Parts: sequence; C-alpha cells; structure tokens
Amino acid sequence: MTAESTATAATTPGRVLVTGGASGLGAAVVDAVLRSGGTPVVLDRDISAVSGMKAFEVDVADRAAVEHAVREAAEALGGLDAVVTAAGIDRCGKLADVEATEWEKVIGVNLMGTVSVVRAALPYLKETHGRVVTVASTLGKRAVADATAYCASKFGVVGFSHALAAETGGEIGVTTMIPGGMKTRFFDDRTEQYKPQDDSRLNDPANTAQAILFALNQPTGCEVREMLICHEEEGSWP
Repeated sequence: MTAESTATAATTPGRVLVTGGASGLGAAVVDAVLRSGGTPVVLDRDISAVSGMKAFEVDVADRAAVEHAVREAAEALGGLDAVVTAAGIDRCGKLADVEATEWEKVIGVNLMGTVSVVRAALPYLKETHGRVVTVASTLGKRAVADATAYCASKFGVVGFSHALAAETGGEIGVTTMIPGGMKTRFFDDRTEQYKPQDDSRLNDPANTAQAILFALNQPTGCEVREMLICHEEEGSWP
C-alpha cells in the first residue's frame, strides 16, 4: 500500500458520543457509526428506545448533568474519539407570541447544550486528537420570520464552531454540519401552520448521517471544516 493510499484509507470513527441519539438525525448517526464499525454512546432526554449500546438520560440544557453524563460516557468507553451534537428543539412563532421561557429553552438546548457537551468532552478529545461535529442548520445561514429562537441558536452554533476550530487547530478537528430540513419527528409538536406541507423536499436523515461519517473519517491532518447538505429542492437555502 502506498503512502497516498494509506492516508486516504477508510477508518472507523471509533468511540462517538451522540447527543439526541435516540431519534431523528442522532439515531441515524448512531446507526451509521455502528455500520462503520464504530462504538456510539447516546445522550438523550428519553433513552427508552435505545438498546444494544451505552446510553445516558440527560437534558443537554443542564450543564452540570451534561458534565456528569459525558464523564460517565467517556469512562464507560475508555475515552472518546468524537462528539456529534445532534440534539435540538424549536419553538415557532412571532417573538411577541413565544413565551420567554420557551424561547430561552431553544437557546439552552441548541446552543448552550452544544457548548456544554463540547466543553465537557474536550479533555478526552484532546487525548485522542478526536473530532467534534456540531449540527447547525440552513437557518444558521439564512434567517426567516417566526423563527427568532431557532435562528439565533443555530447562527450561534455556526459562530461557536468556527471559533472553536480556530482555537483548537492541531488539537482536535471541528466540523460545522449544516443540514436542510429532514424527514424526522422534529416537526411533530408544531402547530399545522409551521409543519411542512410537502415532505418530498425533506432529506433523509441517513444522508446527513453519512455526511457526518465522512467528516469523522478524514485522515489525521485533514479537516472538513464546514458542510451544507440538503435535498436537491431545499427551500431554506440559499
């Protein structure tokens, strides 16, 4: 095998902590990691449907609980090679109509939850020269009405991720994943006016999971810093 082929040979993603790993995109990532020979561990508020792997019940908006859960997960696996922050929520509506506590909950889960998980995992990732994949959104690039909380949180994830990549270059890898809408239960708790009326333009979360796996499997020294992935007729981009 040549030096070039060695550098580009496929690898397994190793020990991967996935937030929101019990459903939606997170579950798709877990499945992709398993299929590629990696070892996932799940952090989620509801882990009742998770079987066959380590899982920890935690609200990622609770920083102290996150620190404890990440430490337990890392100790259970003997370390961490990657973190994927797929946990996310939304509260649609005009700013004046969304209760302040609900608005802030979106920031707490999507942005602060991402930060808390990454901060807690950093010591383990630095030991392995591991990787972080943060999950933003096309609405972290383009703002729309009635989504002030979600857009604020995802614009924040983009900024946080870029700054983290600059701060930790050479120590860990950081990828900002920017998915468009996906066919998941993410839209289930919305009122009808905020649900997709045509789900044919929603991407399969398995496609996004494969993109995340691609980022995780890059050879040492090569980084996918940002990737936008969506259905070919995605309406929220560009």
